[in-house]
Amino acid sequence: MRAIGRMFRNSSPRWRVAVLESDAASRAVLRAAVEDAGGTVALEAPLRLDALALIQQTRPDVLILAPTLRDWHEPALMPRITAAIDCPTVLLTRDTGSTMVKQANRAGVLGFMLKPLRAAEVAPTLDVALARFRDFRRLQRARADRPIVDRAKGKLMSDRQLSEEEAFHWLRRQAMDSRQALGAVAREVLAAESACQGALRGGQ
Repeated sequence: MRAIGRMFRNSSPRWRVAVLESDAASRAVLRAAVEDAGGTVALEAPLRLDALALIQQTRPDVLILAPTLRDWHEPALMPRITAAIDCPTVLLTRDTGSTMVKQANRAGVLGFMLKPLRAAEVAPTLDVALARFRDFRRLQRARADRPIVDRAKGKLMSDRQLSEEEAFHWLRRQAMDSRQALGAVAREVLAAESACQGALRGGQ
C-alpha cells in the first residue's frame, strides 16, 4: 500500500480531500490512509460551520465528514455544509443509528465508512463517491440543457428539412465528433442562428 501511495504522490494526487473531524488522533489515521492510497489531505478542520469558507477556498475533490458521538450538534450541521459546496461527501462515523442515517441522507452523502477506519476501504469509497457525483452532475446538466437541445432540433428541422429523430442524431454525432456535451453543440447551433440574423439585420 505504501508503494502505491508513493507512486501516486510522484505525479498528481489521486484525490484532494478535505476532512472535517474534531478528533486529532482520528484525523491522523485518516490522513495516513488517504496518503497511502495516493491522495492528499488538502484541508483538516473541526466539523463546524466556520470551516465552510475554508472548504470553498480549498475546492477539494471530496469531503469527508466525521461527526463525533460527543457532540450532537455536528450531525445537524452536515446538510448545511454539503448544500454550500460542489463536491461529493463521504461520512466516517461509529454511529449507525436512524438519526445519523437520516442526517446523512439529508446531506446527500455518497459514501459511508465505519470507525474504526479500515484503510483498505478508503480508496474504493472515495472513487465510488466521485463517480456517483459526476453521474449526478451529468444528469443535472442534461435536464438543464433539454430545452436548448429541443430548440436546436427545431432549428435543424426547419433549416435542413430533417425529422426530429434525424435532427437529434445530427446533434449527437456532432457532439461525439467534437467531444463536446450535447448541450454545448445545441448552443453553437443557436448561436450560429443568432449571428446569421444579426448579419441580416446589419445588411438592411
